[in-house]
Amino acid sequence: MSTSSTVDRAFRAALYDTDDTALDTGASLLAADPAADTELARRGEEFVATAWRRGWQPADLVRIVRRELDDVHVRLVSALIRAQALRDDRPRGPRWKAQLDEIGTDDAPRGDRFSYAVAVLELYRLLLRLPALEPLDETAAAPDPSDRRPESRVLGRIRALLAKAEATGFPDEAEALSAKAQELMARHSVDEALLAAREPSAQAPGACRIGVEPPYEQAKAVLLDAVAGANHCRAVWNEPLGFSTVVGFSSDLEAVELLYTSLLVQATTAMTRAEAAQRAGGRKRTKTFRQSFLAAYAHRVGTRLAAVAETQVSDDLLPVLASRAVAVTERTDRLFPETTTTRLRGVSDAAGWEEGARAADDAQVRARPHLPREF
Repeated sequence: MSTSSTVDRAFRAALYDTDDTALDTGASLLAADPAADTELARRGEEFVATAWRRGWQPADLVRIVRRELDDVHVRLVSALIRAQALRDDRPRGPRWKAQLDEIGTDDAPRGDRFSYAVAVLELYRLLLRLPALEPLDETAAAPDPSDRRPESRVLGRIRALLAKAEATGFPDEAEALSAKAQELMARHSVDEALLAAREPSAQAPGACRIGVEPPYEQAKAVLLDAVAGANHCRAVWNEPLGFSTVVGFSSDLEAVELLYTSLLVQATTAMTRAEAAQRAGGRKRTKTFRQSFLAAYAHRVGTRLAAVAETQVSDDLLPVLASRAVAVTERTDRLFPETTTTRLRGVSDAAGWEEGARAADDAQVRARPHLPREF
C-alpha cells in the first residue's frame, strides 16, 4: 500500500465526519504506517497554502487554531506555516513577514503515534472548514520592509502578557503582568503615533486584522473601533472568528495597532485595581462588573481620542485628510459591501461603569517623550 493511499484513506475516514469514531479510525490508519508521515505533512502544507489563497494570513491561522483547539495544535500549525513559507514563492509584504517572525518555533511533542495522528487530523479538520476571508492584498500598500518600525515586533509579547493577566485568578499576579506589559508599551513610545503628523502619500489604503480576544470581546471591539476612528481608519468586527479588520493608510494602521494594545494594557491594570477595591469593600468579582467597566472605558476613551484628534487638524491638513477619508471609505466598502451593527450586551453594573469611566479619564492618550529603544 502506498503512503499516499494511507493518507487518502485516513482523510476519507476522519476529515469529512465530526464524530470521534471516525477520528479514531483515521488516526489508527496513520499510526500503523510510519512511512506516511512525510505525505501527511505535505498535505498539511497544502491546507495552509489553500488558506492563504482564501484570504487568511499567518497570524489569523494561529489565532483561530488557538481559539478552537489546544496548544499542541498551535504548535502543529506553526510548524506547517514555517515549512510552507520555505516553498512560498508569492511576494509578501512586511506585515506578513513580521507575522512569520512571531510564530513559535517549538515543535509539538510527538508522544505515541496514535495521539499524534489524532491531533494532526483534528487540526486538518479545522483547516478544511475555514471560510474564505476578504483578501487584504497587503503588498499593494505595504511600505518598504526597512521602514517598518521595531515596535510591532513586541506586540505578540504584550498580547501574551495581557491574555495571562486576564486569565489568572490572582489579582497580584494580574497586576504584575499588566505592569510588565505597560512597561513594554512605554519603552516603545506607543502613544506618540496618535499625534504624528501625516504626510501626503501616493499609497492606497491597506488593511490589517487585529485579534479581539474573549472574554468581553464586544467591549474590546468598541474600543478598537474608537481607536481606529481617531486615527482616520475604519474597523469592521468579525465576531465569530475573533478579529477586526482595520482599513487605513500604513502609518495609521501602525498607530491603531499600537495604541489599541496600549489602552488594553491600561484598562486591564485599572480594572484589576478597581476589583481589588471592590473586594476590600466586601463585594466579589463579577463578570458584569468587568463587562460594564470595559464598556464604559471604551466609550469614554473614544470620546477623548476623538477630541484629541480633532485638535490636531490644522486648515492645511483638511484637504489631505478628506481625500484619505474618501479612499479609506471606498476600500472598506469594497471589502465589506454588507455590514450590520450590534448592541453592546451585559452592561448593567453601575459600579463597573463608574470605575471604567474614571480609568478612561486617567488613561494616557497623548504623546510621550521619545524613549530609548534598546532592551
